[in-house]
Amino acid sequence: MKKEIIVPAAGESVKEADLVNWYKGDGEFVNRDEPICELETEKATLDLTAEIDGILTINVKDGTVKVGEVVGFITASDAKPAPPAAPVKETVAAPAAPPVPADSYAKGHPSPSAAKLIAETGATVSQGSGRDGRVTKDDVKSAASAPAPVSASAPSVAQPQVALSFRSERREKMTRLRRTIMNRLIESQQTTASLTTFNEVDMTAVMEIRKKYKDAFKEKYQVGLGFMSFFTKAACNALMEFPALNAYVDGDEIIFHDYCDVGVAVATPKGLVVPVIRNADQLGFHQIESSILDFAKRAQANKLTIQEMEGGTFTITNGGTFGSMLSTPIINRPQSAILGMHNIVTRPMVVNGEIVARPIMYLAVTYDHRIIDGAEAVRFLVRIKEQLEDPSRLLLGM
Repeated sequence: MKKEIIVPAAGESVKEADLVNWYKGDGEFVNRDEPICELETEKATLDLTAEIDGILTINVKDGTVKVGEVVGFITASDAKPAPPAAPVKETVAAPAAPPVPADSYAKGHPSPSAAKLIAETGATVSQGSGRDGRVTKDDVKSAASAPAPVSASAPSVAQPQVALSFRSERREKMTRLRRTIMNRLIESQQTTASLTTFNEVDMTAVMEIRKKYKDAFKEKYQVGLGFMSFFTKAACNALMEFPALNAYVDGDEIIFHDYCDVGVAVATPKGLVVPVIRNADQLGFHQIESSILDFAKRAQANKLTIQEMEGGTFTITNGGTFGSMLSTPIINRPQSAILGMHNIVTRPMVVNGEIVARPIMYLAVTYDHRIIDGAEAVRFLVRIKEQLEDPSRLLLGM
């Protein structure tokens, strides 16, 4: 019995993928449900697992593959083949070191440790005692300890020593995910009338609530109380009041949504992904925090599914986790707006006529000016600011 390994469908828009890596070699035994190869689509990375126990045969080693293509098969087998016996080592006399070829690349070149010592001491070494004539660390030490020759015809003048510099460059092929991010960001810039407006929010009230309730919140819900739940709830309330920021353009029509599917930008080693919190406007703080924590963990392990990153009516990105003070986020097409959070910095503020130190975050919202007027975007951001500076508004949806 043979079981074909077929590239699965991974969303309506995904027609092909890159076969990045085989975890097992051709002819090796694989166990059922064991990951056998890694596929990278334009939205996510996923593993294909063995459906039966057996011997793996690889048809396509790597490269671009189509959905439905057979990249290999597994021949059913119950018995795992025994590993080959280790070869018996024979005692033989070590061959004499071969003479150094006259055109050897290593001849006269320092090893990395020798090069470092040359840079530190300024020693000059023309011949080496290492393999193929390579200059070793001991050669440099010997040259550095030897007295420098003194010219009888000219006064001794200290000459500047030039440290050896080793420079390199490398070329890497872009991953499919990186190419997709690149193309979509360019498309967003070229197809929308993007404009960004800014505001600042005093985070004192939110930070006091977190400090007061974080332990009880974690004990009850088994998840930490972060800032993202406050911003997500505030954004959802504001989107209901200003629906154009929760809409998108479809030809000569505008598609409005009476729900909030909020995308949360998550950085991974392979690039930015945006999993979506469905019906975020209907969720509690602990549900939002649990969703974000789950997304973050599975994003790092490349376990997010295509379905979890499709759709979305609005996006929130938090550059503040990396120390960003201010930025102009790019709209996640086909959406029409994106909220950018930044780091919290203690700044001087005038409160009731007095200068006081307050934790301040700069906010940014980039929007598609084709369907969203400037006044609407500004009022949207002000509404978020008002809710965060007086969190009781979050409970009342004001």
